Amino acid sequence: MDTTTRSSRSAPSRRAFVAGLVILPVVLAARRAEAGSYLDRAALLTGQAVREAEYLRVRLSDRELARTILRLATARSKAASTMLVPPEVSKAHPHLLLVLASYERAAGAAAEGDGGRFLTAVAQAREEEQILRGVLRQLGWTLPRY
Repeated sequence: MDTTTRSSRSAPSRRAFVAGLVILPVVLAARRAEAGSYLDRAALLTGQAVREAEYLRVRLSDRELARTILRLATARSKAASTMLVPPEVSKAHPHLLLVLASYERAAGAAAEGDGGRFLTAVAQAREEEQILRGVLRQLGWTLPRY
C-alpha cells in the first residue's frame, strides 16, 4: 500500500480527533456551567431558608413575622419547583424540594404558634439537606456553603 494513500485516508480522522479534543472542553465547560448555575440557585434558596428559620427560632412568639416568613418560604418552594434542572444533578433535585418544603412547614407551624412542630420541621429540613449534599457528592458536585 502506498504511504500517500494511507496518510490521505487518516488525515480526516486525525482532523476529527483533533476537533473533538478542541470541542470537548467547550462541551464540558457548558455542562459544568449549567450544573454550577443550579448549585448556586440551590445554595441561595437553601441558605435563605436556613437564615429565616434561625431568625424565626429566636422570635417564635411573633406570629406576624412567622406569616411573612411563610409567604417567603412558599415562594421559594414554588421557585425551586419550576426552575431548570440540568440532567447532571436531577437526582438531587427532589431533595432540594424536600428541604424547602420542610422549612415551609416549619414557618407554617410557627405561624400557628406550634413551637414543637416548628422545631421538628426544622430538624427534618436539616436532615434532608444532609441527604441533598450527599447525593450531590455521589454525583460529583458540591453545594456551595451559604
